Amino acid sequence: MGDILANLIRFIFLLALQVALFNHINLFGYVNAYPYLLFILLYPISGNKNLLLLLSFILGLVLDLFSNSGGVHAVACLTVAYIRPQLFKFSFGISYEYNTIKIMSKMTSERITLLVSAITIHHLVLFILEYFRFSLILDIFLQSVLTSILTIMVSLLMFYIFKPIKKR
Repeated sequence: MGDILANLIRFIFLLALQVALFNHINLFGYVNAYPYLLFILLYPISGNKNLLLLLSFILGLVLDLFSNSGGVHAVACLTVAYIRPQLFKFSFGISYEYNTIKIMSKMTSERITLLVSAITIHHLVLFILEYFRFSLILDIFLQSVLTSILTIMVSLLMFYIFKPIKKR
């Protein structure tokens, strides 16, 4: 029951933070941070995969409603949620197979690899669908890279601020 409540609070908190704060920060006129993606990455590994897909879709859909973006966030969130097991296998290797990963423990190179790869894929899908023009491929790439860098920095900062306190 504690896991469900923690995930519900994380879902609402990250969604509210994204809608109220991060959607209104536009660096250089077009670079935004999207730390709401942390919900998908911090969802328990042993959790219900179908529930993760449903919650990811709802997360993206609500952001689309507030951003008036026509479904691109929903597709990008579903993409990351769907390939999440492969991202974990890529980042953690054999540790993922044996379910010995604790996402909220200290930041390691494996966790940074997971964060960077998931955020980059999310942003590429998001901006390819948003621009939807091959002639704008350089703009898509530039905005994906800059937004990914900002999102990674904000996500790492949030990770360090909100990580659980160790029990003694």
